[in-house]
Amino acid sequence: MKLENSKFEISAVSEKQYPKGNLPEVVLVGKSNVGKSSFINTMLGRKNLARTSNTPGKTRQINFYNIDNTFYFVDLPGYGYSKMSKEEQVRVGKFIENYLEKRQNISLIILVLDIRHEPTKDDYMMYDYILKTNLPFIVITNKADKIAITKVDDAKNKIKDFLGISYSTILPFSAERKIYTEAIWNEVTKLIL
Repeated sequence: MKLENSKFEISAVSEKQYPKGNLPEVVLVGKSNVGKSSFINTMLGRKNLARTSNTPGKTRQINFYNIDNTFYFVDLPGYGYSKMSKEEQVRVGKFIENYLEKRQNISLIILVLDIRHEPTKDDYMMYDYILKTNLPFIVITNKADKIAITKVDDAKNKIKDFLGISYSTILPFSAERKIYTEAIWNEVTKLIL
């Protein structure tokens, strides 16, 4: 995909802060530190558009990235481990749920998992939640560079079996090596454009 002008637009915690208009939104969900921000940077060919950190739980707002005024990548705060207080976790959980339940612009959900590990209880809960939305989704198994290239398909298929995915797309990804991006762009554009 040829990109001319991708930019960070806004961080939001409530409906009144969401971007106006009706551009499709591609929403990234996944546990803390699974690489959602790195995914955005790699897919857009940018180094630091989405802020990344080695510390889990850095993203605490809903971040909207405008992709050539064609669609948004929407980076949600990660679930699972984080140094947030219980009160803040509840607050963040509420505005994420509100966004996922009420936002009409959501065209695709991308669940980002770590290819090296079996999905966690939180991953299963998120996957189940996504199924209930009836929205199109794909699963990305990130950090494929951390295992031998010959083991990528097996690891991806194991996750597919763990989750019981029968009909949805599941693809490997590596932000580090910047590989597999073309297959992901093909899926994204097919589903939203």
